[in-house]
Amino acid sequence: MDKQQSLSKSQYEASIENIRKQSATWLIVLGIIVIAANLRAPLTSVGPLVSIIRDNVHISNTLAGLITTVPLLAFALLSPLVPKLERRFGMELIILISLLFLTIGIVLRSLSGAINLYLGTAILGFAIAVCNVLLPSLIKREFPHRIGSMTGVYSISMNLCGAIASGISVPLAVGSGLGWQGALGIWAILSFVSVLLWLPQIRNRTKQVSRSGTQPLAEKQVNIWRSPLAWQVTLFMGIQSTIFYVLIAWLPEILKQHGIDSSQSGWYLSIMQLALLPFTFIVPVLAGRMSSQRSLIVTTSILLLCGTLGLLYGNPSIILLWIIILGVGGGFAFGLSMMFFGLRTKDAHQAAELSGMAQSIGYLLAAMGPALIGYLHDATNSWTLPLLILVGASILLFIVGWGAARNRLVDTTKH
Repeated sequence: MDKQQSLSKSQYEASIENIRKQSATWLIVLGIIVIAANLRAPLTSVGPLVSIIRDNVHISNTLAGLITTVPLLAFALLSPLVPKLERRFGMELIILISLLFLTIGIVLRSLSGAINLYLGTAILGFAIAVCNVLLPSLIKREFPHRIGSMTGVYSISMNLCGAIASGISVPLAVGSGLGWQGALGIWAILSFVSVLLWLPQIRNRTKQVSRSGTQPLAEKQVNIWRSPLAWQVTLFMGIQSTIFYVLIAWLPEILKQHGIDSSQSGWYLSIMQLALLPFTFIVPVLAGRMSSQRSLIVTTSILLLCGTLGLLYGNPSIILLWIIILGVGGGFAFGLSMMFFGLRTKDAHQAAELSGMAQSIGYLLAAMGPALIGYLHDATNSWTLPLLILVGASILLFIVGWGAARNRLVDTTKH
């Protein structure tokens, strides 16, 4: 009888422990989804409101353009430092602090005055940079056998919320009477919710810091910046980011060349972003099941080439087709770039290092890309040369992607 009671108690305790583990897993999944939703919306909500902000704050077009450039520069500056902060203080705590600063930055940006506008933008840029780097590493650590599906969930949450933010900014500012401050400040609610959802993860901090401190010395001395494979992943991230942000900045103007008015070209830009959404989920899942992702690299480059050449030389009556093809190609490229951080590294710390390196260089290129394309357009008074540059970028993306897609791990001992 005592033996049966003991067995029953043991089964009960095992059942309770299993429920706790499942609850903890679902809580961290929910945390990842909500944090990812914060990584694009505070940025994409600005674009449609730039002219309203410019007129209200009384700043020039050049200074207005900096509102979207400052976060990208913040990404480039802070990303390489994030893995060092993570090693020192633990991933959970660093993410929580970044979410608190994200909330502060969004609120500060929404207050009156140009100083608050740019200071708040810089603060939220630094906060997003931390989460950009650490979420792929977190997925690598918590879901090592489900990197593809979790990267897909993270990607689609980020891009879907970003697309929604672009669409509702003007209706919130003008239609609802919130003004640009309210339309931008409302995202602090989502950011604060992510803080509350992440608080339970702090109890794991001591365990994770302890675990990181017991790693072999050889692993700690790996220098990602000396790895050729890491540079291929980095350039892939950089080139795909540049293509995306160039299209976000200039596609409406390019479409005017084909006789499409501003309101219609704005909808076409939204369609491009919606077209990439399914593939930011599908591609990571497919990539996670492949030993080599080279077939996906080929598909990505073909899609981007076809879409860009379609804008250049295609039939204007089917221009929407070229835009959708560009969106699908962008979804392929983004999904692959996020997957490479986990697939090409041995552990979560190395994934954070690679993510920091790639996003630093990547967003630096992305910050310069739209300005360069705009300069080339002004110099030639045509979109032909800028689009040919994007054709060249698509070819270069294939070259570096072919190396990044190899079934190998980052290893600085092999050159």
